[in-house]
Amino acid sequence: GDPGARVAHGPGDLSDPREPAALHSRAAEALGGRLDILVANHALSGSDGDLDTVDAAMLDAHWAVDTRSVLLLAQAHARHRAALEPGTPGGRVLMMTSGQDIAGGMPGEIAYALQKGALASITRSLATTLAAHAVTVNTVNPGPVDTDYLTGEDYDAVAARFPSGRWGMPDDPARLLAWLATDEAEWVTGQVIDSEGGFRR
Repeated sequence: GDPGARVAHGPGDLSDPREPAALHSRAAEALGGRLDILVANHALSGSDGDLDTVDAAMLDAHWAVDTRSVLLLAQAHARHRAALEPGTPGGRVLMMTSGQDIAGGMPGEIAYALQKGALASITRSLATTLAAHAVTVNTVNPGPVDTDYLTGEDYDAVAARFPSGRWGMPDDPARLLAWLATDEAEWVTGQVIDSEGGFRR
């Protein structure tokens, strides 16, 4: 990365339907008025269940954060890019999914799996829509990434399901996302890319 790059941060409650557009606007302003790359790498964790225990409140909470806010961020990005000079290059929307469509899925996390599946499903439609603004849209499934949410025997059991014997680290999907944001990736759009280190389900 560029050690001299401009960095800004700020709070945002993405369960509030007004916040995605406001957050995008604040980010664009903080970075000089033009925003090229949107990475929607947020999600609601927990508050979930299997088919027997999931309820309407869980479904609504995951919808609001995991799907609705991502689509509203993409909408804000599309409007921002449409206001730029036609053909301005470099526009990117990058979303994250979770392997919910692979093997046996995620039967213990019905709400989360449903909403992440929606992002995978909408990827191509968004790519078609945003192509007019020179914006590519891709979604990455990073597989299990070590963010300290498991320990002990559970952690070791997951590690054993990677051919390399180790978990994915945050830098693993980050490198793919960084490449998808480059000019070299301008011909890649509408894809859901599995980047799981060969994880065996």
